[in-house]
Amino acid sequence: MNRDVLYQPYSIHFETLDVFPEKESRKNFFELVFILSGTGRHCINKHSFSYSANHMFLLTPQDCSQFWIDSTTRFFFLQFSNIYLTDNRISKENIKRLEFIMENANHKPGCILKNQSDKTLIRPMVEALIREAVNRDVYHSDITAQLVNTLIVLVARNIAKYLPQKIDETSESRIINILNYIQSNIYEPEMIRTESISKAFGFSENYLGKYFKKHSGETLQSYVNNYKTTLIEHRLKHSDKRINEIADELGFTDESHLNKFFKAQRGKSPKAFRLEFVEQ
Repeated sequence: MNRDVLYQPYSIHFETLDVFPEKESRKNFFELVFILSGTGRHCINKHSFSYSANHMFLLTPQDCSQFWIDSTTRFFFLQFSNIYLTDNRISKENIKRLEFIMENANHKPGCILKNQSDKTLIRPMVEALIREAVNRDVYHSDITAQLVNTLIVLVARNIAKYLPQKIDETSESRIINILNYIQSNIYEPEMIRTESISKAFGFSENYLGKYFKKHSGETLQSYVNNYKTTLIEHRLKHSDKRINEIADELGFTDESHLNKFFKAQRGKSPKAFRLEFVEQ
């Protein structure tokens, strides 16, 4: 399969290898890698982890990744070429889940399956996807789409097990809940105002600001701005959405408002940012 160009929102690929190919560019897609059998080590961004059957890894376009195989390994790859394509096989909710996955993928590198019960669900789904790809029986496209959507939900649930950046295992559950609330409501500007968050968690506005800074290491507004900026970057890199469409989807008043916000965050316009990425 040509990994440089994917003509569908997602692509399924599987193979048995004794030696993994040299690292390839991952500019245009990210992928889920599931280990069906075999052992070895996976190196991602200079961190190395042992792998064995039923481990799953998430690779984003910016990752430097390589597998070293100890025993013959059966790999399954689910690659997403452009998660923002308008396609009825990927629901709006799952596009948001994919954004959540991309934003939170690298907080805790290694196998992304944290729910033990989910491991028993994912393997038969992967095997079913392989069967559909091989047999291509009637309705295979619809069944594949349903399986991919379910897999996305399961991965999002396991990614949610990662603690957000600057938060560790000793952090209070309330700060984690606040961060999850912000991520879930990032598309609704009214919902992530200080007043709304305070009401949702029973804090005064003044106390919320102090509590958030103390437990997260940054101000509430800084966190919201950084998270929203990351979503804008994802769209600029991985979609062909126009700037005004991105502005509308993320709750900006207009394109000019988004341009001003993004330039304040990144020191360049969205158009210049996208052009630089394309020319890399």
